[in-house]
Amino acid sequence: MKNLYFFTKKELFEAWRTSRVMILIIIFLIFGLMNPLLAKLTPEIVKMTIGEALAKTIPEPTSLDSWTQFYKNLTQMGLIVLALMFSGVVSNEISKGTLINLVTKGLRRWTVIAGKMLSLVLQWTMCLFLTFSVTWVYTVYYFPDHKSPHLFQAVLPMWIFGILLLGLVIFSSTIARNNYEGLLLTGGVIILFVLANLYDKAKYYNPISLVTQNMRFLQKGSVLQDYFPAIIISTVLFILFIVLSILVFNRKKL
Repeated sequence: MKNLYFFTKKELFEAWRTSRVMILIIIFLIFGLMNPLLAKLTPEIVKMTIGEALAKTIPEPTSLDSWTQFYKNLTQMGLIVLALMFSGVVSNEISKGTLINLVTKGLRRWTVIAGKMLSLVLQWTMCLFLTFSVTWVYTVYYFPDHKSPHLFQAVLPMWIFGILLLGLVIFSSTIARNNYEGLLLTGGVIILFVLANLYDKAKYYNPISLVTQNMRFLQKGSVLQDYFPAIIISTVLFILFIVLSILVFNRKKL
């Protein structure tokens, strides 16, 4: 466990030294500022584009519009940014041979995968907390309407799916030879999730539902219970991805 602690610390320090953490902070901070601001300015934008008469037919923005922007930006851009930033987290190190010295000096191979996973989870948690907090503060300021009562029930599935995505990224990067192969594999699995969601009976078991039903969770927190199977399956898949990553990495030639 001591080796795991120091390797995770090394990964976090490297992420900071290479400015990856700073880039993520800036991107997710912008998301947090954009969400309530876009919701607030939408009527003015519509007025400028289609005219004041038609703009009056559009209802006044509420906190729901701000949180709609939040989940839209995270699912359409935020998670993609994570996949792009971390796509070569294992394959790059193997191709450069940077792990040879550590492994030959006694570092267990499972520690590499576990340490990288912990580092990515911490970075994802920080990013989600940052953009969530900023959106929350400005939403309360601009739209004090109490129409979004279940904030944490809605954001928890997003966090869980993000961790599943990182597990998939780690696995893809472990078996791939480069970033592009890893991204293709990750994208392929996500597409399978999306296609499976076309069947209504599958949505309660499909991990992708954790990032497509958030507005329902936000308004009716009890609905989240219906998606517990998707949460359990996401957890099992995450563990499976990490175990497979360790098994594959153990056989990799460094």
